[in-house]
Amino acid sequence: MGVYGEGNRKNGAEHYPHLSENLQILEAEQDFYAYLQTFFRQKDSYYALWYAEDKLVSALRVEPYADGWLIAAVETHPACRNLGYAKLLLTEVCGHLVSNGKVPIYSHIGKDNLPSQKVHLHCGFREILPYSCYADGTVNDYCHTYCLDGK
Repeated sequence: MGVYGEGNRKNGAEHYPHLSENLQILEAEQDFYAYLQTFFRQKDSYYALWYAEDKLVSALRVEPYADGWLIAAVETHPACRNLGYAKLLLTEVCGHLVSNGKVPIYSHIGKDNLPSQKVHLHCGFREILPYSCYADGTVNDYCHTYCLDGK
């Protein structure tokens, strides 16, 4: 959970403000584990992990989405940021998808997440929508949708 610690802290505070910080994190972690049960039941969904010196430093999820694929939850352990690991992982995963004809590739990125936006742009993504739309039809105005079409 080290890679997702910051996200769990943020999600815990948002969803469980009435609990102590430790309980907020615990609840967020339990929510995440429950989500993974659903995630891994989806056909063609998988996790991609990047290790450096035998240590997990970055991770992301890939799942079917609309007319292509969705890259979700690109995370890097806070102690390993700004070392290029997210870029390496994203480049490798997208290269694999593109070489197997699996495009377009989408990613939803928080409007305030400038580092992730920069990494995605560097990897060939472009912003296509000023919001994100999830598979269940809900819309998130706090994210942009980026796309890599492999061209």
